[in-house]
Amino acid sequence: MAEITGLPEPAPEGATALVPGTYDGQTVFVTGGGTGLGKAIATEFARLGANLVIASRKPEHLEAGQAAIEETGAEVLVVGCDIRQAEQIAEAFDAATGRFGLPDVLINNAAANFPVPAEDMSPNAWRTVVDITLNGTFFCAREFARRHLAAGTPGSIVNIGASYAWTGGPGFAHSAAAKAGVKSMTESLAVEWGPYGIQVNGLVPGLFPHEDMTADIRSSLDRTHEKDPCQPAMRVGQLRELGWAATFLASPFARFISGHTMVVDGANWQRRSMTNPAVVTIRDQMGKGPFEL
Repeated sequence: MAEITGLPEPAPEGATALVPGTYDGQTVFVTGGGTGLGKAIATEFARLGANLVIASRKPEHLEAGQAAIEETGAEVLVVGCDIRQAEQIAEAFDAATGRFGLPDVLINNAAANFPVPAEDMSPNAWRTVVDITLNGTFFCAREFARRHLAAGTPGSIVNIGASYAWTGGPGFAHSAAAKAGVKSMTESLAVEWGPYGIQVNGLVPGLFPHEDMTADIRSSLDRTHEKDPCQPAMRVGQLRELGWAATFLASPFARFISGHTMVVDGANWQRRSMTNPAVVTIRDQMGKGPFEL
């Protein structure tokens, strides 16, 4: 009988999946790049020679992103930006272009998310998540593309998605709806902008635990024991694995890939059971009592 060992561990920290210097002279603009998954993606681009532009609303996130990129020896510019505001996005791109020239790659990573039963969700919570995750992603992509269309230059966009764009996400109705919009938008923009040399792809992370997870999401994970055996890979993802996927999608080696959404989760989102477990409501999973008006 074959031993259950799961997928092998990735290459060591600091290794690069692409040729060193792949991004020499190029600039990568990462929204929400000061923390968590965005910072991990930005770091891998920096290791391959890119100049980085980190955009975030929060000064402490900008400081963290700047420190992480400077540690690699790469050049970095941090810009305050609320991606819900098209004017602020334009100003951020002006600053990036003034420092490094027009960014070659856009990583649309910034998003809003928190678990909440749909019946408890306020209109403001719904609007905020959709505004940041869907509208903000479009506004950034639009600003990037307009500048490349005007300049007649190619570019690459990677939109960070979520697997519940396909499956739905109980407890995350706002985020799942927004991410479904991002997936569809990725496919639409790839067709529209492909003739002008702009590729548009999506990248979906699985479970990549990191120190910047919000308290509510962290508490949900903390209630799940033995997380590795809950994954078909028998382990969770390492942050660098997501960074490697992003650097590949935007690289010269992936120029004919566009309109595609790559899922990096060890096949977890495709897992099915032969028999279904008992249903546990989202309220119970979150430790909430009965709903009251």
